[in-house]
Amino acid sequence: MADGELMTNEERLRRFEAITDRALSGLNIVDLFDELLERVRDLLKVDTATILLLDGHSGELVATAAKGLEEEVRRGFRIRVGEGFAGRVASTTAPVMIYDVTPNDVVNPILLDAGVRALLGVPMLANGNLVGVLHVGSLTLRRFGPDDVQLLQLVADRASSAGQVRAQILDRQAALALQRSLLPSRLPDISGLDLAARYVPGHDLGIGGDWYDVFSLPSGWLGAVIGDVSGHGLPSAVVMGRIRSALRAYALDRDNPAEVLTALDRKIHHFEAGTLTTALYALIAPDRATVHLSCAGHLRPLLAVPGEPTRLVDVVVDRPFGVGTPPASRHTTVVELPPGATLVFYTDGLVERRGELIDTGIARLADAIESGPAEALCDHIMAAAVDEPPTDDVALLTIRRPH
Repeated sequence: MADGELMTNEERLRRFEAITDRALSGLNIVDLFDELLERVRDLLKVDTATILLLDGHSGELVATAAKGLEEEVRRGFRIRVGEGFAGRVASTTAPVMIYDVTPNDVVNPILLDAGVRALLGVPMLANGNLVGVLHVGSLTLRRFGPDDVQLLQLVADRASSAGQVRAQILDRQAALALQRSLLPSRLPDISGLDLAARYVPGHDLGIGGDWYDVFSLPSGWLGAVIGDVSGHGLPSAVVMGRIRSALRAYALDRDNPAEVLTALDRKIHHFEAGTLTTALYALIAPDRATVHLSCAGHLRPLLAVPGEPTRLVDVVVDRPFGVGTPPASRHTTVVELPPGATLVFYTDGLVERRGELIDTGIARLADAIESGPAEALCDHIMAAAVDEPPTDDVALLTIRRPH
C-alpha cells in the first residue's frame, strides 16, 4: 500500500484481526511479544520493531523484545524517560514520528548503526499509567500515516497488558526471593533459649518492610532485632535488606545496642534518605539472665514472667531512624529475664486495627500471651490477634527462657 493511501474497511479489519487473534492469548509473555512484533513488522512493512518496558524502580525504559534490532536486547539497552526517541514517546505519552533520522534525534547508537532512516513510536499504557514504548523503523525514508499510527497503537495496547503482567510477575518473584534470603528460614538453635517467629504479609507481593533477625555474636551474646521500614512491596523489602545487613555489621564491632542503632541511623540518613524506619534491638547475655535493649521508635516489647501480669517493658523509646538530625547518642535499657519468662517483639500490623486505639490491640496481645513453648505461643498469638487477613505486614518474635 502506497504512503498516505487510505485503508479499505476490509484491509483495516484484516489488520485488526491479525493483532487481536485469540490464539495469541495462549502464548507466554516472551512468545507473545515476539509474535506481536513479527506481525506488526509484516503488516506495516517495516524493518524493525522494538518494545521497551518501563523499569519502575530506576525510571528507565529497558529494551525487552525486538525484531530487526535484537542487539538492543542483547546489550540490555536502557534509556531515561525524556531522553532520545523512545524517551520522548514516554514523556509525552503520544505518538512520535521521525521522517529522516539523524544523530540529533536518537541517543541509541544501535539505531544509527543499523541504518534506520524513519521511526514511529507510540506509548504503551495500562489504566493511564506508562508501561513502556513500542516503536518501528524503516531502513528507507518513509512518512508514516494516521492508519499506521492507529495500527501501532492497537498493538501497543495489546502488549501493554502483557507488559504489566510481566512486571507484576517479576516483582513477585523478586519479592519472594528477598523473603527467602532476608527473613530467616528457621531460627538458630540457641542454648538456654526457646525461639519462634512468624511473618505474614499484608499485601499480595508477599513481602514488605517488616523484618526480624536473630544471630549469635563472637562474644557469646545473642542479637535479636525486629523492625519496620515504611511502605510495602519490593522497594521497602530492598531497603529492609540493606538495613538488616548493616545492623549485623555494626553489631560485630559494638557491644552496646544503643551504639549499634546510632551508627545505623547515620547510615540510613546518608544512604536511605527519606526512609522512615523503626527498630528494636536486643543483646541477650551469655547466661540469658539479662537483656540489653535499645528502641528506635518501635513498639515496646511485652514481658511475661510466671506469676506476674504481662507488661510492657519500661524501655526508653528514642526517635525512629531517618527523622531530623541523627541524635548524638541513644539509650540502652537493661531488663532481667528470669527463668520461665518470655519476651515478645512485634510490629504494628499485629496490634493495629482501623477505628481502634493501638493500646487496645496491645492489651489484646498481652492477654494472648501464656506460658509454654515458643512455637505454641506464636500459634496462639496469631490465632487470637489476627482474626482477619491483615492489611499491614505482621512480624512476631518470641524469646523464652525455659525453667
